[in-house]
Amino acid sequence: MRMDDTLETLLGQIRACRLCRDRPQGPSLPHQPRPVVVASRSARILIVGQAPGARVHASGLPFDDRSGDRLREWLGVGREEFYDPDKFAIVPMGFCFPGYDDKGSDLPPRRECAPAWRSRLISELPQIELLLAIGQYAQAWHLGGERRKSMTETVRDWRTILNVSRYPRAFPLPHPSWRNTGWIRKNPWFEAELLPALQAEVQRFL
Repeated sequence: MRMDDTLETLLGQIRACRLCRDRPQGPSLPHQPRPVVVASRSARILIVGQAPGARVHASGLPFDDRSGDRLREWLGVGREEFYDPDKFAIVPMGFCFPGYDDKGSDLPPRRECAPAWRSRLISELPQIELLLAIGQYAQAWHLGGERRKSMTETVRDWRTILNVSRYPRAFPLPHPSWRNTGWIRKNPWFEAELLPALQAEVQRFL
């Protein structure tokens, strides 16, 4: 079996996964699962987010919402480039929309996803050279001891994390949700210093 066949088989298994419905760890998923994942043997940039939102659950297209619009602005790319699987792999911490909490916010990624699939899938993507760790869940899994005490501290120390001796190189980011607009205003270094460096890194691999 070719390596490409192995990856495609694994992606098919992930898209058919129903663990959060059939063997949930905690409350069952409040709707039918619809795993959302994009990966290829060519993409050199891996985007790791939290989990699909309601709009992505409906469309099946990752970051197909206002958060995605902001993320594409941060990266300096358009929709055509962003959705080219030969350029970007998009592998969230949870593959399905987890539903809402009592306050109407998205729940955390489902606990079933990462233990079942993550290591296997990442091992099938050895060509990845830049990992974008978006939010605390992605940073906790992928940065390990490089993660700081808070998401803000982790993102603020992006230079150290980006240049540490590790493969792939990692760029920590906040979630591009419009709910984080206040955070961006309170941290002007993010747009002034981090985003230009992020866009330069992204362009290296496109």
